[in-house]
Amino acid sequence: MAYHHLLAVAAISLFHAHMHAAGYPWPLCGTSSDFQPNSTYQANLYRAAATLPKRASASPNLFATVIVGAVPEQLWGMGLCRGDTNGSTCLGCLTQAFQDLPNDCSYNKDATIYYDLCTLHYSDVHVLPSGGDDGPTTDSYAINNNANVTSDPARFNRLLAALINATADHAAFNSTRRFATGEADFFDKDYPKVYTLAQCTPDQTPAQCRKCLASVIASNLVQFKDNIGGRVLWFNCSWRYETAPFFSGPPLVRLASPSPAPTVGPPTGGGRRKYSVPVVVLAAVLPTLAALNLTVCFCFWKRRRPIAQAQKPGGTDDPTYSSEAEGMEMVDSMMIDVSTLRAATGNFDDSNKLGEGGFGVVYKGVLPDGDEIAVKRLSKGSTQGVQELKHELALVAKLRHKNLVSLLGVCLEQQERLLVYELLHNRSLDLILFDTENEKREMLDWEQRYKIINGIARGLQYLHEDSQLKVVHRDIKASNILLDKSMNPKIADFGLARIFGRDQTHAVTNSLVGTNGYMAPEYLARGNYSVRSDAFSFGVIVLEIVTGRRNLDWVQVWEHWEAGTVMDLVDPSMGGRFHEANVMRCIHIGLLCVQHDPAVRPAMSSVVTMLGSDTVALQAPSKPGFFAKTAPPT
Repeated sequence: MAYHHLLAVAAISLFHAHMHAAGYPWPLCGTSSDFQPNSTYQANLYRAAATLPKRASASPNLFATVIVGAVPEQLWGMGLCRGDTNGSTCLGCLTQAFQDLPNDCSYNKDATIYYDLCTLHYSDVHVLPSGGDDGPTTDSYAINNNANVTSDPARFNRLLAALINATADHAAFNSTRRFATGEADFFDKDYPKVYTLAQCTPDQTPAQCRKCLASVIASNLVQFKDNIGGRVLWFNCSWRYETAPFFSGPPLVRLASPSPAPTVGPPTGGGRRKYSVPVVVLAAVLPTLAALNLTVCFCFWKRRRPIAQAQKPGGTDDPTYSSEAEGMEMVDSMMIDVSTLRAATGNFDDSNKLGEGGFGVVYKGVLPDGDEIAVKRLSKGSTQGVQELKHELALVAKLRHKNLVSLLGVCLEQQERLLVYELLHNRSLDLILFDTENEKREMLDWEQRYKIINGIARGLQYLHEDSQLKVVHRDIKASNILLDKSMNPKIADFGLARIFGRDQTHAVTNSLVGTNGYMAPEYLARGNYSVRSDAFSFGVIVLEIVTGRRNLDWVQVWEHWEAGTVMDLVDPSMGGRFHEANVMRCIHIGLLCVQHDPAVRPAMSSVVTMLGSDTVALQAPSKPGFFAKTAPPT
């Protein structure tokens, strides 16, 4: 209980700045009936406050309902967070809502409060998902901006109507969260673009959601005529538009530009132009990849988008149900010819080779518009390669974090299996850290090394704890840590990653995959892997970064630690220019992460806390897991 309380307090503090900047909250108090102080209804309200925020924030759809008590004092509560937020922000928002709403609507049995990122509603009457034919009445907000569009308002109003309806369609029919965002070009010097958002409660069917949105759009779009922004908030469904960006991540719906769109493929011949394709078509195609002979051409080009995880029919959360089809359901895709990628990489010329791994080669490429990319070319004739592509595409499409590599697209054509990533100019950590002749090694002073350690930890914390999926990477190593121009680290290569259920602690496999030296002892011995096996791999990388040595010499680390001479192992290329206490703390954290018993390894959120504060006490490490494998018993 104390842990959840502290988590909620931390989440609230992160949420407050956004809430006040946006002018929220907006409460609406019902008039039907009141409850008495210290009554059964008030007790039911306290019980709802203790459970609903945690249930909603842990849900893949960021939505939950509760029914507490019995009639006539029964309470029905609903919590919904915006589809582009995350679990921790959702928890903070709804926890704050339960603190604010009873004060704003004292003793009202029926009350609603709207924030930018969440909505809380409770009542002694269960509201049906359909919400009625006439749309919202007294329990909704409709707010418009004061400024008007001055350049061709009629065209603006037509564009807005088309965009908000397309966004509503996507929210209703193509999103398990019943959430979508949109963007369209207006080509005005003051207001070049229009942005939209639509959302329903996820318990509605697609038809119910679209009916609800149609009602609130039809009843309010006219009153927003010529305005540069407006929103309608109702606990069943809501929509919003602005001429400035207001949501996280790229839009899920993008209307075709009224001006000629540039081509990506060859300008003449058999090349195809970039064009939007229905996401539902891609979702139907992807599960058949493993059975394809790969003679039919189809390629995908994506932009990053917020995650939406499916819920298994019947209401049971099941991360494995979020399949490759679900991954593609979240991809706003565009077609591209393999000829474009051949041209971009010089027909996969060796001079453009960036690196080579177990499933293929990575090449540098330049697209016709000048964008630089990294193209991962999976080995031909490898069934496992197709499966790796499916896993990587479906998984990485759902993840977005500054310390994860962005997957841009995939192409399957002419026996080719190609993954396209953002290009990171400093390539992988191992090529700099372990190459004594690499000039960039001099860039790895202690400040850079610490930034890399901290960034990897934050990326893993996101995978394990903060994303809507709980992901075990299973192949954390120096060569899978890529560095951008500023030497910021990004975790790459999710071909071996696995999705865990929120309450799942471990999994077992009979087929070991990974890299020797980075694999945890319980994985090597029993095929048992978990987030703590990722923590082991992270610990190995930390010790590598500090010492500048590959993971074959780790017995020395423990021996020097016991002897009090561990600073002798610090990478001499730093020339002694570091803060000894900080380096010692990182070695200490690395040793804690490589403990033989996975239960005593710290969670990545704890690692981030330990790295961020030198006042947090660290537990004394025992003999690490690699020691038991490399040294004789004592």
